[in-house]
Amino acid sequence: QVQLVESGGGSVQAGGSLRLSCVASGTAYRVNCMGWFRQAPGKERERVAVINSSEDKTYYADSVKGRFTISQVFAENTGYLQMNSLNPEDTAMYYCAANIIYCGDPRGADFKYWGQGTQVTVSS
Repeated sequence: QVQLVESGGGSVQAGGSLRLSCVASGTAYRVNCMGWFRQAPGKERERVAVINSSEDKTYYADSVKGRFTISQVFAENTGYLQMNSLNPEDTAMYYCAANIIYCGDPRGADFKYWGQGTQVTVSS
């Protein structure tokens, strides 16, 4: 059973940075794509960033373009989300998601595996 474990969340002031990590285990295959999603209280889940390492494709939500960077260490089944210039609107629970083989369109593909989430809180 594939498991995803996120880390790196926390509380920062506006303008600060955080780096989220996601480690995938329980699979003999390399994780082809990882994504980061977030959900704030009372809001729908938002697709923040997706990376398809096998095809070298990325996707970013307009709200984070230029501030967030997604990356993946393919050989280690580990993904990262570098978040800079954080603002209070970025406050949410952040979830890592992964697909092992088939990725689909990074803008809308469904993900099979999900982590438990890590909280990010940005104060003004």
